[in-house]
Amino acid sequence: MHPVIQKTFGGLTPSYYGRQLFFGCIFLGIYLLATVKGGSTPFSGWLWAFATTFLYPYSRFAYEGVVDFIVGKNLFILPALLLIGFKFMTMLMCWFLAIFIAPVGLAYLYLHHSGKLS
Repeated sequence: MHPVIQKTFGGLTPSYYGRQLFFGCIFLGIYLLATVKGGSTPFSGWLWAFATTFLYPYSRFAYEGVVDFIVGKNLFILPALLLIGFKFMTMLMCWFLAIFIAPVGLAYLYLHHSGKLS
């Protein structure tokens, strides 16, 4: 495998990638169910949905990195329903915007695995 591909797309741990891909597939299923029920969807809509599902783990990785940087080691005590709702909304945001957010995560993974970040 080409080193750039290995350092970017192969840069996440398999367990993290699998977990995030599972959630991405849930959003893909919701999207497909909504589009099938709603009528015809152009091929570009299907292509976007599958691409954003594939890129979702890298988008989520970038989002969590930014949140960890801002929040640090702080602990927030919140009601479970509020936390789950907020988590769902951030996951949905990362899925819809994966095409724009994932390149940030991929660039970070490349720099990290190249040894340029220590």
